[in-house]
Amino acid sequence: MTQEHLDLISNLPEDILQRINSFLPLKEAVRTSLLSTQWRSLWTPTVVNHFHAGDGPTATVNAVEDSLEAIGAFLGSYDSPEMRKLCFRLPEGHVTVVATKGVDKELHLNFLHSEKEEQKCYSPIRRELGNTTPPINITNLSTLRTLHLRSVASVAEHFASSLLANCQLLHSLKIEKCGGLKRIAIEKNESLKSLIIADCLDIENVTVSATGLRSFVYKGLLTQIHMKNGLNLVDVVLDLEGAFGHGDFDCEEVLSLLSSLKEVETLTTSGWLLEWLCSAGVICGRLEFQLYKLKQLRWIDSLMDAAKRDSLACFLNICPILEKLFITIDPSRSRVICPYFHQHWHEPHLWMDFPTVKSNVLQLKHLTLIEFLGFTIDGEDGLLSSLVDLLLENTIVLKSIMVKSHENVSWGVTKVPSRRPTLKWWNCRRRTAISLPRNFSFALIEDR
Repeated sequence: MTQEHLDLISNLPEDILQRINSFLPLKEAVRTSLLSTQWRSLWTPTVVNHFHAGDGPTATVNAVEDSLEAIGAFLGSYDSPEMRKLCFRLPEGHVTVVATKGVDKELHLNFLHSEKEEQKCYSPIRRELGNTTPPINITNLSTLRTLHLRSVASVAEHFASSLLANCQLLHSLKIEKCGGLKRIAIEKNESLKSLIIADCLDIENVTVSATGLRSFVYKGLLTQIHMKNGLNLVDVVLDLEGAFGHGDFDCEEVLSLLSSLKEVETLTTSGWLLEWLCSAGVICGRLEFQLYKLKQLRWIDSLMDAAKRDSLACFLNICPILEKLFITIDPSRSRVICPYFHQHWHEPHLWMDFPTVKSNVLQLKHLTLIEFLGFTIDGEDGLLSSLVDLLLENTIVLKSIMVKSHENVSWGVTKVPSRRPTLKWWNCRRRTAISLPRNFSFALIEDR
């Protein structure tokens, strides 16, 4: 007779379950709600209604201060993770926030709003989020280290900005899916170490002045991004899904951004951005700056073609100490079509044939690792072959080249003798040879 399985842990008292949650990172603690009804009950938000806005010129200020006091009271203790549904009434309208706190001084605020309030998000009023408003002395907000703001509605704009202004010792900030938000300004911040801005599709301007910032991630449409005092920046991700609006592509803005990143050691960027720069006539080797500390470059795009290959080759000229290069093809990404440029920064140069492009690439003296992700081994496609050729010809201490397909099949590139070099590929069971015009060739050996 089969014994019935007993879930002894779920039957423990609620205070014991909360104690268990207190030892978990917040993300993992929230996942315990999937285990059973008892665990789920720990994450049923307590609905709390706070304050009614009065009338007069100070109504907004008073309502925001009262709302921040409520958040401060919620953060009174970090003994265990907790979720609350807070409802505020501001002069601009109602605000409902699902607030989740973790034991590591972490707070997630997910702003909920009705369809009517959703339409207000896309009003022509210029919306701004930042820490430029004067701080209010709110107990417990200064202890917060991690803040995640999601779907900030227009009616909560003053509240969210005041919250940022009062979190003066914040280490990590994420702003996500804030539709209608036009501008983000983080000014004169010395404590912030990590900033993530993701999927705020209406953003027109991002200004960041944070002397201690180490990591910056931006995911969305290309817009004006101004990084000030970023001397401590180490890791930057520019995951760009296209250009904002229908205005002209501004080389000055993009080059100014790249110049402000010259201290970074790890950079992820979209391939189409480099293509647009080079199509507009930018020759990276003639720029007045270099990414002289960059050790790892990750190139991502929906496809690889000759223009993207050549623009990548051009960009490598400002990466003198590059050690690792990752080139990723992801067909699920949106394709960004390069426009025709009437004016040229330096001169148009993508019309050059590939041997000329290749000869202009400086030697990559420190490059030791290259990985091609998402490529296919196709007998009619010479792009992978030409990329390998370009990189091998300009490296000195290269230790490894790996090619991985979408099916997670991997190949290693190895040097093989070749008496009859040819420009074609040939297949022999598990081996694909990349033959080059020299007295040896390179083969892709399937890794099984």
